[in-house]
Amino acid sequence: MRIFIVLFILGLFSTQALQAQSLQAQPKKMSLTEKSIVKDSSGMIYPYAIWSKLIQSGNYSLKPVSFNDDNDQFILFELTEKDKEEMIKRTPKPKESTYFVTGSPFGKFKTTDINRNKLNLQEMKGKIVVFNFWFINCPPCKKEIPELNRLVDKYKDRNDVVFIAVALDDKSDLKDFLKTTPFNYAIVDAGRWIAAEIGINTFPTNVVVDQNGIVQFHATGYSLSLPNWIDKTITSLIEKGSTSTVPN
Repeated sequence: MRIFIVLFILGLFSTQALQAQSLQAQPKKMSLTEKSIVKDSSGMIYPYAIWSKLIQSGNYSLKPVSFNDDNDQFILFELTEKDKEEMIKRTPKPKESTYFVTGSPFGKFKTTDINRNKLNLQEMKGKIVVFNFWFINCPPCKKEIPELNRLVDKYKDRNDVVFIAVALDDKSDLKDFLKTTPFNYAIVDAGRWIAAEIGINTFPTNVVVDQNGIVQFHATGYSLSLPNWIDKTITSLIEKGSTSTVPN
């Protein structure tokens, strides 16, 4: 089956990665297929299986050899940290999940984490609670863990921001996994029943609940921009100290 990927070009040489689906300006739309010729600055040609994975990693992007309508050749280049930051800033807000309604109560949440610490959303009033629903054998779930850990680290000195990850897996499997892949949220084991009760069946699903237990952000699936939008929502709620306004 022929696979089409859309490459958006802003200005002459945009550093937007392929995952960026839309831009503020009017982009030129160019068809990039598995048959397109992709090479690096030295002229080395990359097969589709390799360059597509490099693009999906978020560390590389493409620019056209020319801006002619019939152009089918692209240059692969590595993104700098500044490029990545700009790319993420320009990436639109992830599509909302179908499991929650922004502005509605999250509902009851009362359980214990893997270390048997009690977690009760009712008792967390006045705190921002960030939820992640995931499982071990979920590639996109694992892919976002390093970025989510960076969020935890950013807010580690605040006691009014809580991070909870509800895993479907059993305690023993999780403990083995966490030995090699640290996940710094409070981990809830055997949480399949919690996800089922809410109706979540697509992973990962991320949710931000405000100080009054109201859902202010929710999205399903992996996105390079997702940690940025979680962070924006947290920052907005901290600044306002209420549910009145969140970033759009």
